[in-house]
Amino acid sequence: MRVQRSFAFTDLSGFTALTEVEGDERAVSVISAFRTLLREICSRRGVRIAKWLGDGAMLVGVECKPLLAAMLELHYAADRVWTAGDSLAICTGVAGGEVILLEGDDYIGHPVNVAARLSDQAVGGELLAQWTLVGDLPNWGAALDRSDVALRGLEHPMTVARLGMRPLQGTAVPDPVCRIPLTREVAEVIAVDGLGNEIWFCSDSCKDTWERRPPPPSDELGSLRTPLLEL
Repeated sequence: MRVQRSFAFTDLSGFTALTEVEGDERAVSVISAFRTLLREICSRRGVRIAKWLGDGAMLVGVECKPLLAAMLELHYAADRVWTAGDSLAICTGVAGGEVILLEGDDYIGHPVNVAARLSDQAVGGELLAQWTLVGDLPNWGAALDRSDVALRGLEHPMTVARLGMRPLQGTAVPDPVCRIPLTREVAEVIAVDGLGNEIWFCSDSCKDTWERRPPPPSDELGSLRTPLLEL
């Protein structure tokens, strides 16, 4: 059966060197943290982790926009944890198009191969995507540059975008769920709390997560510690 899907391959660059220098226990700790972060992001944004690939993963999205948002969040979260002196970086490639769905859980087709090749091409924490996907970026994401890249196994160069966070004008406020910095201009969803204050969200999925959060203990409602923020 032919279906339209988007794919991402992401992995930890520098992981082999980390294992050699810091040992297997440290390597297991890093992989566990990486997988925990990726599971949380993907489950919230509706992206499926198709398979784990050692220090990486293959991801599938029915729609492209949530997949791009998930990968942008993953890179943003990693950049906040790892400094320039760290040897680790997340490298990701994203592609989309028509593929064959085989036996209900496997995908065969050109976009899968392209996403894997782009991930191989990415260096230094890059997030690369085929240029045709740029229109599916969330408002707070951007194509930072564009180039024609020769990928292994492809006859002709492909136009590729390097993706990242959109440069913001004015004061940014973090999404209360994913902590992505937003201005009103780039927020995907704007809600109003019980005090009439606007809350900016990067996506419907973060807004839904916020609305479904457990209520605070009744004795803390309205305190300085827990303002009245019922939506």
